[in-house]
Amino acid sequence: MGHPSLEGRGVVVTGAGGGIGRALAQRLVAEGARVVVNDLDPASCTATADELGAIAVPGDCSSAEGVDTLITAATEALGRIDVYCANAGIDRTVTDPLGLPDQAWQQMLETNVMAHVRAARALVPGWVADHDAGGAGGRFVVTASAAGLLTMIGAAAYSTTKHAAVGFAEWLSVTYGDRGVTVQAICPQGVQTAMLDQAGPLKDLLSHDEALAPSAVADAWLASLDDDRFLVLPHPEVGEYYAIRAAHTDQWLAGMRRLRAKVDRFTASAATS
Repeated sequence: MGHPSLEGRGVVVTGAGGGIGRALAQRLVAEGARVVVNDLDPASCTATADELGAIAVPGDCSSAEGVDTLITAATEALGRIDVYCANAGIDRTVTDPLGLPDQAWQQMLETNVMAHVRAARALVPGWVADHDAGGAGGRFVVTASAAGLLTMIGAAAYSTTKHAAVGFAEWLSVTYGDRGVTVQAICPQGVQTAMLDQAGPLKDLLSHDEALAPSAVADAWLASLDDDRFLVLPHPEVGEYYAIRAAHTDQWLAGMRRLRAKVDRFTASAATS
């Protein structure tokens, strides 16, 4: 028997062609959910669906048209969307983050923030109405990052957009959390995905507290369903860092500057070797 909050439920997972999204979809299917998987890459989306026994709806989950198409197709396939896992995210970090062009910033804002806004805009009113009529409402899950609670050295746009993702999820919870909508934000550090492999000198930093397998992130989320907690922290250390950041901000910033200097030295050494 699956988890009572998932068994038989209709679920959408974006960015499910690999990594955390695929792991979430795999766990959801195992728990008895009926799952639609979405990914920008049609081949990986279809492969995930075929392997897991899910339904593939490939496409761009960040654009307004893409979100509408996904939600329409998923509703037709599932009858109802009970859980939406807004997992897709991108990073366009370059050597000079402050020099990242506006177009790259806009791409990250669209995928890491506006995709969540558009999906919530389409789903939340129906969930609230369902709850008001005595139904179960819905669940909106954002895969953010520890960068959304702390920051990521060398990644201005990624850090900023992940902070915005967490901020939007917080607002959703404040506004609709007692109106039938459970909202959660998953905030891991290093996870063994293609994004980590492409992190260059930051890979070791992100893996400092262990780079988890995507399945471990899915396990942490499943465990969070027992109390529906907002922050899902696959790396528990992130909660400690987050508390220090809030209570001793200047001390935390000074420590991050020292860490940044260490990364800069490592990067310079790697470039000359």
